[in-house]
Amino acid sequence: MGFYSTVAFFQKGGVFMYPILFAFAVGMAIAFERWVELNRIRGANQKIWDVLLPVLAEGEFDKARDMATKDKSSLAQMLGMGLARQGAVRRREDIEIAMEESMMEIIPQLEKRTPYVALLANIATLLGLLGTIMGLIQAFTAVSNANPAEKADLLSASISVAMNTTAFGLMSAIPLLLFHAKLTSTTGQIVDSLEMASVKALNTISNYSKRRFEGS
Repeated sequence: MGFYSTVAFFQKGGVFMYPILFAFAVGMAIAFERWVELNRIRGANQKIWDVLLPVLAEGEFDKARDMATKDKSSLAQMLGMGLARQGAVRRREDIEIAMEESMMEIIPQLEKRTPYVALLANIATLLGLLGTIMGLIQAFTAVSNANPAEKADLLSASISVAMNTTAFGLMSAIPLLLFHAKLTSTTGQIVDSLEMASVKALNTISNYSKRRFEGS
């Protein structure tokens, strides 16, 4: 579809094309922002985990606690809560509860604004259908007062124009739904990696404490 044919397609769709375009633009802006942010979070988490795991394996919990406190990543935030409890009570259950509490704070931040992408996709689809229905109402109203010889041509032309809004609504909704699926999948992968890191950290702390107890 060339530029001029695209402009003509948009203009023929009527006023409902503009709110559909607005919903599409806002949805894409949110999707892009969340995509960048989630990839930044995933990279930061992996970076601090690669550094913290060897420190935990060596039993240098004070050093690990200090590193987690200084880092701003979500994984460091979670491990920092657990390590703070480890330094105070050293019970696995208490450390695990502290990490789970931190996860409850982190997950809403990861999922923030992502549902709006799917919502705007649905709004674009419904606006397209509403535009088509309104266009058909106008078309049948115009045809009822037209010359009988011109009714068929006028009706087919009016229906063709009215369908433009449905087509544009679907063209806007499909990429937004694809982006929403990808964002949801990426968020799930980050949550899974946090849970894995939590379990590995707990096991590393427990194994070190067990080895030290057996060696003493």
